[in-house]
This record gives sequence, C-alpha cells and structure tokens, in this order.
Amino acid sequence: MIRLQEEHGFKMIFTSSSEVYGDYDQLMSEEIMDEIEIKQINDYAISKWVNEMQIMNSEAMHRTETVRVRLFNVYGPGEYYSPYRSVAALFIYRALHHMPYTVYLNHTRSSLYIDDCAAVLADIITRFRAGEVYNIAGNEPHDIKTLSDLILDYLNQDDRLISYRESEPFTTRDKIANISKAEKDLGFNPKVSLREGIGNTIEWMKKVYGQE
Repeated sequence: MIRLQEEHGFKMIFTSSSEVYGDYDQLMSEEIMDEIEIKQINDYAISKWVNEMQIMNSEAMHRTETVRVRLFNVYGPGEYYSPYRSVAALFIYRALHHMPYTVYLNHTRSSLYIDDCAAVLADIITRFRAGEVYNIAGNEPHDIKTLSDLILDYLNQDDRLISYRESEPFTTRDKIANISKAEKDLGFNPKVSLREGIGNTIEWMKKVYGQE
C-alpha cells in the first residue's frame, strides 16, 4: 500500500493498535512513542509498530500523506465470533452458549463502541492532517472483570463457568488512553457507555446466533 501511495499520491488512514504501547504502564499519549524506548510484547504489536515506522519513513522520503490511528479495544454489533475477536465478543458469545471462559483480573482497558469508532474515522476524512497520529479509545477505563460482570448481569447468569487468573502473559497490562488530541483535532466524543454498548452487542449476537 505504501508503494502504491508513493506512485499514485493518494491520502491514507492507517489503523494501528493500542498494543504498540507495549510495556508502557502509564497514561498512553501519542508522543511517548517518540520519546521513550518501548518494548512491544507480542508479534501483533511489533508488526503494527513496524508498519507505523514504514509509514513515517515514506512520509519523510516521498512526502506521502497518512494519518495513523491507534485503536483501543473496539467492539460492538457486526463482530462475528472467532477465537481472535475482541474480549467483549469472546465473553458474550461464550456466555450465550454457556461455555467457560477466563477473566484476567489485573488488566485495564478503554473499550470503544463501534458506532463511536466509525464516526471519528469518518471525521478524519474531513479534518485530515497528514503526519498526525491519534489514540481512538473509550473514555470509561475498566478492568476485565467489570466487562464480564456487565455481560453476566445482562444475561442474568452467575459466574460458575468463569475462571479468574491474575494476568495474561505477553499482553499489555493497562491500556488507558489519553484521547485529548483526537478530541481537539477531530471533535472526538465517545457517546455510548460501556453498559449500553454491551447490551446492544448482546442483543445483536442473540439474533445472529439464534439465542432469542
């Protein structure tokens, strides 16, 4: 895509990931990636950061125009189940089918509902600032147990099938995003609460998988 961009001169929006922040354990602001040496802790994170560096090199060498976005735990209707989906999709599907799943207790996430994500990505087109990078995340940080509890409460289930563990290895422990840059430049304003978004996602999955 970068080679095509260099040849044809189109603008690009690149979806990176919160995983690039790796072992960084404080509030995640965009500029820290340029200020601190951070260790990415899984292959997915490494690949995303390499992609970002390739884009920045192309910008410097060929004046290509790209906006990078680092998405934080996007979830919602339209996300069909597989073992590689978001934690929200995994938990909801397994709870609906009375399947066991594991909750890692010492992790924090900034989940973002799909409608809020789509809206801000569309806004980038009209507010395009080549060379910029933005955190795109929810404004309601939560631990993983809170997410699981919301799902179980909505379905009126207990946690007898849930295994609780302290932490998941090779995964960023806390993803707490500073979204002030996206708020300022893009008018980003997440509107759907975690509780509402989880309810919407459960109802969608019920219809898709015949659980009504």
